[in-house]
Amino acid sequence: MFFHDIHVRIRFFFLMVLFIFIVIICRVFYIQVIEYDKIHELADSLWSRELPIGADRGEIYDRNGKVLATNLTTTSLVLIPNQILDKEDTARKLSEILQSDYEDMLSHVSKKTSIERVHPEGRQLSYDIASQIDDLHIDGVYLVKESKRYYPYQELLSHTLGYVGIDNQGLSGLELTYDSYLTGRNGAIKYFSDGKGKRLEVSEVYEKPQNGMNLYLTIDLDLQLAVERELDNAVARYNPEHALILAMNPKTGEVLALASRPGFDSNQYKNYHQEVINRNLPVWMTYEPGSTFKIVTLSASLNEHTVNLFEDQYFDSGAVHVEGATIHCWKHGGHGAQNILNVVENSCNPGFVYLGQKLGKERLMQYIQNFGFGKKTGIDLNGEASGILFSLDKMGPVELATTSFGQGISVTPIQQVSAVSAAINGGNLFQPYILDSIVEPETNSTILHMEPILKRRVIEEETSKLVRFALESVVAHGSGRNAYIESFRVGGKTGTAQKVENGHYMAGNYILSFIGFMPANDPELVVYVAIDHPLNTVQYGGTVAAPIAKSVFESAISILEIQPSEKGMEKEYNHLDQKYVKVPNVVGFQIEEAKKTLKGFQVEYTGVGERILYQSPSEGEYVKEGGTIKVYLG
Repeated sequence: MFFHDIHVRIRFFFLMVLFIFIVIICRVFYIQVIEYDKIHELADSLWSRELPIGADRGEIYDRNGKVLATNLTTTSLVLIPNQILDKEDTARKLSEILQSDYEDMLSHVSKKTSIERVHPEGRQLSYDIASQIDDLHIDGVYLVKESKRYYPYQELLSHTLGYVGIDNQGLSGLELTYDSYLTGRNGAIKYFSDGKGKRLEVSEVYEKPQNGMNLYLTIDLDLQLAVERELDNAVARYNPEHALILAMNPKTGEVLALASRPGFDSNQYKNYHQEVINRNLPVWMTYEPGSTFKIVTLSASLNEHTVNLFEDQYFDSGAVHVEGATIHCWKHGGHGAQNILNVVENSCNPGFVYLGQKLGKERLMQYIQNFGFGKKTGIDLNGEASGILFSLDKMGPVELATTSFGQGISVTPIQQVSAVSAAINGGNLFQPYILDSIVEPETNSTILHMEPILKRRVIEEETSKLVRFALESVVAHGSGRNAYIESFRVGGKTGTAQKVENGHYMAGNYILSFIGFMPANDPELVVYVAIDHPLNTVQYGGTVAAPIAKSVFESAISILEIQPSEKGMEKEYNHLDQKYVKVPNVVGFQIEEAKKTLKGFQVEYTGVGERILYQSPSEGEYVKEGGTIKVYLG
């Protein structure tokens, strides 16, 4: 019995030892294999240190590779408190150089941490400040590389590009929308220190930063510069509350230029009010469109065949009565008898009420929604608004009438440009976009490329041709005549929309607009101009906005290489218009023969001889009536 108990105890003891041994082996295996990375990292952190190296944010380019947003290399102050021996003296010297509070700097220097970043006064230091700190040669005081966002064109495209914070995070615009692509991964210089934080004399490890992806936009910088210039001219001349211009390729939805005033410098965004820097008016602003919206009513009417552009007649007496409401034409006494094309040319409100009534509210509202109004276009910019439409069940005869000519509803500029693009491009509604591609900077490989997104077909091709014809006639013969360009085909529509405040229309306060396109037969560019409450001028879109659009088109002719055409409509001049005439050819003529040919022009002669060798402007170009022709004799 005694020996039996001994054997039991020995077996029990052996099993206990075996169990403990197995537990130890399992624990060692767990530590050495399963938890190795974590424990090694913890151990490493006790004696390894990292000095951060900031990655560059991805650059932003226009469609032709011209830089819109880039980076400047700066330095920032980083402290290793354990390495700083004389903390009071170090804090005093740094606070003097940085012109900061001594007590605050002392708290940085004395902090119980392995590494301390001095923020914000130690961030993105100037070269002079960084040099003064470097000259101190104090152990534990380091200057590390950091990039700072820089916008070389300052206010240009500022609302669209947006801006970044001090930590290079996107806060607005494309910088925010595509922040995850633009943000890189920081690198570091890794070194080792003892338990007191003193740097050990062992080799350093350099971990290279990975820069962010580059963005290429659909924007054309040259056209953008032209748009910004025209906005600056408009502000200087009219001192409006707001002003904006938006240009787009109607065949794809690519935004080529957009800008608004008031603007701001993205480099100095902290100096501006939030309402200015966060409101990208071409996508954010909503208002009654006025007569530019008549393009939608016209397109719907022609597509539904409720009217014939050339044969149907409408008599405008100057006003139309709808359910007790009187809607006036802008021309006192009206336009009298006119066909539907004349109604469009004259921007006759009663005539468009007639078109709306022929359509009916159901069909008109269906087309309005199909053209994209009442909801966001989906453009890749933050802050887009959706606008406001009448509910069909609350739309009576008066609401139908006012909607027909663009009153009582609320839309955005980007909605109007998208809708008009569909009306004149053959009937296809595209989603507007501004990002063309995302490119990896080291390999220059494209990781994302945007393609045009066709939402739906809105009207038929034949309808679109009629709309283009009618709108070209508006510029040649009607209210848009101030946008006419000799030898080039321009179509468009003016708008004069009264502003609303607290449910009432404001007296003498209008948004004057023009939306146009060229070439009218095969549009490559749509331009929308809106000037909010210009001062000291006649309050019509045709007198204020149309000439601005004309200037943008004239710039676009060379930028987009738009070719002249002899097939466009001849302008009907009135006594207020500046008339342009075509220059005849006199090269090779004798002087007397040339004088007869150039009768009515001012002629300047250069050189000696009886025969003309060269002339400027050349044959076929247009100059102002009575303008100067220079001829060179030999």
